[in-house]
Amino acid sequence: MLTAKPEIDPETVQELRRLEERLEALLLYCRNLQRENDTLNALLAERMAERSELTQQTAIAKNRVAAMISRLKSMGRES
Repeated sequence: MLTAKPEIDPETVQELRRLEERLEALLLYCRNLQRENDTLNALLAERMAERSELTQQTAIAKNRVAAMISRLKSMGRES
């Protein structure tokens, strides 16, 4: 038994095509945002690692300066 396909009016077809185009544009936009987000997350991870390293270097430098000041003070007392 054959059934006839229901006819879709031309306005509905046009609207469906516009919706399809909008959906494709939104998908492209989402993909671009995802790539940008991935790039920014990688950059953030790099900067956080750099910050951690700089924080460690700062702590080492502070300890060295404190040790030098202590030695200078003790040298001043000896003279």
